[in-house]
Amino acid sequence: MKWSLPKHYNRRIARAIAEFDLIDDGDRILVGFSGGKDSAFLVYSLAVLQEHLSLDFDLRVLTVDLGFDEEADYTKLEQFCNKLEVEYEVKETEIARSVRQANQPCAKCSYFRKGVMTNYCQDNDFNKIAFGHHYDDAVETFLMSILYSGQIKTFRPNTYLSESEVNVIRPLVYLREKEIVTAQNIMEYEAVESPCPYDGDTKREEIKELIQSFADKKQVFYNLVAAMREGNEIELWPEELSREELKDEVNNLWQ
Repeated sequence: MKWSLPKHYNRRIARAIAEFDLIDDGDRILVGFSGGKDSAFLVYSLAVLQEHLSLDFDLRVLTVDLGFDEEADYTKLEQFCNKLEVEYEVKETEIARSVRQANQPCAKCSYFRKGVMTNYCQDNDFNKIAFGHHYDDAVETFLMSILYSGQIKTFRPNTYLSESEVNVIRPLVYLREKEIVTAQNIMEYEAVESPCPYDGDTKREEIKELIQSFADKKQVFYNLVAAMREGNEIELWPEELSREELKDEVNNLWQ
């Protein structure tokens, strides 16, 4: 294969693989490919690394057709995978019908899409699913969780799904989004436009704009990265009392 990655990209992806134990010998990895820049670069990177890493693993690429566009054409995606000599398949679904009626369409879409891929893994003997989430995605998810759900959490680079016995891995977690944008020239691929009607109009876009609005946005970004890590100092309020417990404590003040 004539395709390659600059050293900077190799180092960042190799760091993620090593630090989070993302790929092992004998793995069969299903790569989610929407046609966008992130998932395209994931396909490209894993195809290149499959040739150069000492690890022996299999790849297959799957596009989940959500059903937003009845005339969706995946020829460009298939040609890209053929160029990289990676097996490619499309799975048609009716996820769009359910998503349009949901209060949180993006979350529901993600849930259903992951379900389709885990079922595919079980039916075809794959033990890992690779998604193209990058560094910015992780930080944005962390801040979204705090602001919109009151929880301190983000996705992990390697997550085991016990019900399906499949691991979800994210090899691009140490790459910034702007680096993946630049990489489109490296892999000679132009991202396709998403047919999703909610694309660009989400809470994630609000968070992305919020982070970019800070004058010292780079420092803010890496402060959030530090806050995501286990082992850092955490100083929080105590667990909230139940209504009855609080009532008793207040009554005790007047006795």
